[in-house]
Amino acid sequence: MDLHTRPVILITNDDGITAPGIRSLIEAVHDLGEVIVVAPDSPQSGMGHAITIGKPLRLDEVNVFQDLGIKAYQSSGTPVDCVKLAHDVILHHRPDICLSGINHGSNASINVIYSGTMSAAMEAAVEGIPSAGFSLLDFNFDADFSIAKMVAREVAQRMLAEPMPEHFLLNVNIPKVKQTGFKGIRVCRQADAKWAENFDKRKDPRGRDYYWMTGKFINRDRGADTDIEALNNGYASIVPVRIDFTDNRIKQWMETKYPDFAQFQSSGMPETGEE
Repeated sequence: MDLHTRPVILITNDDGITAPGIRSLIEAVHDLGEVIVVAPDSPQSGMGHAITIGKPLRLDEVNVFQDLGIKAYQSSGTPVDCVKLAHDVILHHRPDICLSGINHGSNASINVIYSGTMSAAMEAAVEGIPSAGFSLLDFNFDADFSIAKMVAREVAQRMLAEPMPEHFLLNVNIPKVKQTGFKGIRVCRQADAKWAENFDKRKDPRGRDYYWMTGKFINRDRGADTDIEALNNGYASIVPVRIDFTDNRIKQWMETKYPDFAQFQSSGMPETGEE
């Protein structure tokens, strides 16, 4: 296939350009198109949709993946910065798809709002690039990415096979299981779960107080169709994510409960009786 007719695949992450997860993602899809990598030069986990304002961004070409024949760049910025730089500075056009990850650790349920992995994919979706973020439920540096690579390749192939809907964005999580325990892939909804934080108060060597965040993950959702349920039963979960945060259920409730608000929305500023 001619290089110029091959699809362009942008790959990024939040664990940094030297993380094993991003190499695994590249290995999974590098033969499906022309791969360009733009990733942070250091770990950026938990950055969410942060962007760099007020200080310069560095962008350097690196030879991290030259054994795979892949052109790669590292940035001093956040995962979202990396997508912006890839689009506006390196490619000057939209790639065919954007893949983010493979993250070390879960981004299922509420984790999606904290995740730098998913925020990078979301930024690409904002730009009209079909995107997916991939996460493996294993924090170990030497985690086995073999199942995650299989899932990533399958999803990427389907994303490239036909046009995707506008602002297409997937949150894909892969369970930590052996090959024999992997059940397949399920399309799910996001579970209603949260982190219950605690802050452990400690003292530094100079006697000053500092706080270390701890806590536990609480799943309040027992539905059989959630991402947490799928992962607990050996399935990879795919949750389609929307970038429009409007809650139409609450919007309709407010329009009924507060009709004056609805009037303001439809007809402008209400009359006050003042000149």
